[in-house]
Amino acid sequence: MITRETYYFAKPGPENTGFCLDLLEKAVGMGFRHLVVPSTTGASGALAASRLEGSRDVNLVVVGHSVGFKGPNIDEFLEENYKEVVRCGGKVLKATILTHSLDTSLADLFKGSAPTLVIANTLRRLGQGLKVACEIVMEAVDAGLIPEGEEVMAVGGTARGWDTVAIIRSAASKRFMQLTVLEIWAKPRG
Repeated sequence: MITRETYYFAKPGPENTGFCLDLLEKAVGMGFRHLVVPSTTGASGALAASRLEGSRDVNLVVVGHSVGFKGPNIDEFLEENYKEVVRCGGKVLKATILTHSLDTSLADLFKGSAPTLVIANTLRRLGQGLKVACEIVMEAVDAGLIPEGEEVMAVGGTARGWDTVAIIRSAASKRFMQLTVLEIWAKPRG
């Protein structure tokens, strides 16, 4: 039997980022090797990278939006944050959000829904941060930055900052049905 404490934040948002960083450090101390975190501008990713710098055998993957997510040729991930993540030994992945881009475009055009949008909205019932955590784990596996079938510490957030921490058994997006949320360490209640 495994016993863990679960933390529930009163509300989602960036004020929870520091506590989520503490949980990442705790996970490293417990032997978790693969960590996947989201970061739109790279600021929270750079914080994680600098806090974990020097940790042995840690594979930190910071996942940002794809270039063009906000508009043509717009890269939201700031260059100084990219450099800091890499300097501290982390990896940066700017990836298409698996449950968003193509299907959202088609759903908007044809006034309908698509399977990935149903998946996204189903995951949101457990919280926006958990949806993000599941997506970025698959994106990191798809990019070859973390191995498939491993227990991964994943972080997510609602809009800005972090407010969700979970242990997820990794899977490629092609094998989405094998992705498993094993534990939820923290999330907002609302």
